Amino acid sequence: MAMIALKAPDIQVTVVDMNPARIAAWEKGPLPIYEPGLEEVVKASLGRNLFFSTDVKGAIAAADIIFVAVNTPTKTYGVGAGRAADLRFIESVARTIAEIATGSKIIVEKSTIPVKTAETIKDILGANSRGCKFEVLSNPEFLAEGTAVADLTNPDRVLIGGERTPTGESAAKTLADVYARWVPRDRIILTNLWSSELSKLVANAFLAQRISSINSISALCEATGADVDEVAHAIGRDSRIGPKFLKASVGFGGSCFQKDILNLVYLCEHFGLPEVAAYWEGVVKMNDWQKHRFANNIVRTLYNSAADKTVAVLGFAFKKDTNDTRESPAIFVCRDLLAEQARVVVYDPKVPADEIRRDILGAGVENKRLIVASSAYEAAAGAHALAITTEWDEFKQLDYGRIFAGMAKPAFLFDGRNVVDLAKLKAIGFRAYGIGKA
Repeated sequence: MAMIALKAPDIQVTVVDMNPARIAAWEKGPLPIYEPGLEEVVKASLGRNLFFSTDVKGAIAAADIIFVAVNTPTKTYGVGAGRAADLRFIESVARTIAEIATGSKIIVEKSTIPVKTAETIKDILGANSRGCKFEVLSNPEFLAEGTAVADLTNPDRVLIGGERTPTGESAAKTLADVYARWVPRDRIILTNLWSSELSKLVANAFLAQRISSINSISALCEATGADVDEVAHAIGRDSRIGPKFLKASVGFGGSCFQKDILNLVYLCEHFGLPEVAAYWEGVVKMNDWQKHRFANNIVRTLYNSAADKTVAVLGFAFKKDTNDTRESPAIFVCRDLLAEQARVVVYDPKVPADEIRRDILGAGVENKRLIVASSAYEAAAGAHALAITTEWDEFKQLDYGRIFAGMAKPAFLFDGRNVVDLAKLKAIGFRAYGIGKA
């Protein structure tokens, strides 16, 4: 919404949330999320044509286009628990729009949702419309955290799905005209509703599949003496494959990949396609295995016992340049190490200490063996092992000679992102290990 406001100064954009503290943060700062370049984009339009408000009724009544961007987490209860998307917030928004709207509106799905969700929205709106006309469009978001501003400024594509009716096509054109203020027309793809909804799930599934594929090969590389980076480079030069998302690591995280794959699995099961469901579920299982394998390798290398030993974990966000910790591999690595009675010291440059503790232990739970440090050097002081779980640039630039001097000996280092020079670390004296490297 901030990017639309920046690129289309004649369009008024109002972002609405029921949480007053969150709205205040967007208006006055600091922003409630960390994203490089976002603050400058917000400030450029704030108060001109970009507004933040808790006035849900006023914003809905005044809007011509309403973007629905609520959370769609995986269900934790009932039918489809652990796989299906929880659509209660989508349904709530649809009912609120139907209750408040007094004129025709274009409703745009921005949340990641299962195929045919638009039917639910249309059904609720139609049953409560009081004569208002609504057109529902699917416009999934393909930006990546950490590079979101660049992704929005120069997107690979903008996908808009609508009904193949005169009014549906007119609504899709209206939204396409908004994006065309800065996106070339040949990058704006128009499809039917169901193709657009499914495309978001499939895009994330394919990207996650590539990560799990190279991570599966990383284990084979370690067993055979091959180097996973060399293998990835070799196959990535094949134009049919390409180099992107072939970086071996401790595993993928974030709010989308696992949730969307599990949703895809549930859809396949629902439509009687168990073999397809099993195929995609394997991507998630491989990712879970990789996270546990990384922690198990630490324990095994520490003479099969991490009890009463200190492991410094560098990085807690699921990737660099974001403070998002949802499904972060670091959470699972820390839990596994704590289960082995290790003393775990975590450092991340952007994630608050309270959030780290809550993500690992749960709300209100304490564990004296979990400590949050204020710097990488503090975390590593006296540690038996160092584990890099997020590829923050600052971890490439640390004084590892200083770190080595302050660690217990032998000093072990486990690079879960393959971001440091293992040969240089070994020359310092570290017993250093990378993902997919013998």
